[in-house]
Amino acid sequence: MTAVSPDLLRRFDVPGPRYTSYPTADRFVEAFGQDDYVLALEQRRMGTTAKALPLSLYVHIPFCESLCYYCACNKIITKHHDRAEVYLRYLSREIDLHTAHCGTGQVVSQLHLGGGTPTFLSDAGLRELMAMLQRSFTLAPGGEYSIEVDPRTVNADRLAVLAELGFNRLSFGVQDFDTEVQKAVHRVQPAEQVFALVESARSLGFESINVDLIYGLPRQTPESFDRTLAQVVQLRPDRIALYAYAHLPERFKPQRRIISADLPSASGKLSMLSRSLDAFMDAGYVYVGMDHFALPTDALAVAKRQGRLHRNFQGYSTQPDCDLIGLGVSAIGRVGATYSQNAKTLDEYYDFLDQGHLPVVRGLALTRDDLVRRASIMALMCQGELLFEPMEQAWLIDFRQYFSAELAQLETLAEQGLVRVGDEGIEVTAMGWFFVRGIAMVFDRYLQADRNRARFSRII
Repeated sequence: MTAVSPDLLRRFDVPGPRYTSYPTADRFVEAFGQDDYVLALEQRRMGTTAKALPLSLYVHIPFCESLCYYCACNKIITKHHDRAEVYLRYLSREIDLHTAHCGTGQVVSQLHLGGGTPTFLSDAGLRELMAMLQRSFTLAPGGEYSIEVDPRTVNADRLAVLAELGFNRLSFGVQDFDTEVQKAVHRVQPAEQVFALVESARSLGFESINVDLIYGLPRQTPESFDRTLAQVVQLRPDRIALYAYAHLPERFKPQRRIISADLPSASGKLSMLSRSLDAFMDAGYVYVGMDHFALPTDALAVAKRQGRLHRNFQGYSTQPDCDLIGLGVSAIGRVGATYSQNAKTLDEYYDFLDQGHLPVVRGLALTRDDLVRRASIMALMCQGELLFEPMEQAWLIDFRQYFSAELAQLETLAEQGLVRVGDEGIEVTAMGWFFVRGIAMVFDRYLQADRNRARFSRII
């Protein structure tokens, strides 16, 4: 990372999509609704090949007991756990509506519980949810079954319940170990608590443990974050997700409680990023891409080495490119050549289900150009190369002609040492991996057309 110049870091310190999908979710339209989604589900059910492909499931649990000021997720702050019991009843209805259209027993190879705080659910609630899913779907042996965990809501006994229920991957929300930073974002959790939980998780046999970190939070300094980095290296999780804090108080009300004067400077953020990359790579982590690191033995690092890396709404994944059903309020799914999103408020979500309707309020049916560009962007984001001939054969295009404007734009990135453009294709360089979002943005037709990037988080 020390070879990356400060000038290059500053040049790419601009907003841009994370490309968990293409087109990105801000392009979804309300003209896409339940009828369009049902058609996609039924086409999957009737299709001879798609029907056999494994599914990925995402379940959104929106509840949290306390508010983290940096949060931009769809969540509901409450200490009334009986609200979760009502929510589970509606989730059961939504699952039943799905299986009515796509059939029961479809094989699931990946399940992710996100939020909010999934561990807001009691042990009984988690058992009920997993029983619902297992009644309607077939969870494949050896699949990836993960859950996001707020360390303040679990102990060793609760982790044992998660293991018993079949979860084999945990993601702990740490953000920062510094107590002053924790106070500034209203999320106090002692480092000792996280270390004890990770030790318990390892003894229980969880296959992969992830830790989420955020740089750019109030009261952070490069020096204070160095201490957090040292503790994380000592903790040695299998995976690390390092996110840049995006301060958008005009969009996310909780962030208005953050004092802007407490935020680190742009140069401070860049220093934190640079020092983080150095610390993790010196500790033996593989830089998977964007904001993900993994130990060389972790499945994510292995998938990158073998060219099997994929990307979905949860980020990088080892699972093959497959359909994703999103369950719960605000959940996003992908079935066939469509994206869909559920209602964002509980009242609206419940109202749809009370009427016997799937709660889809917006989405997108992808055009052929969308599909071609999605394939190009995902190849760059996941494999780090985009070969012309396979793209031409798959999509019946002349790549150089179809993307002539994009190839011209790549010349500047090639001069900066971020990509190599040859006769056979485009290759992301080792340095280019740090800026892969910026490289992918060249192929984003919507972004190139309107240049309205302020709604996205910053690349760096």
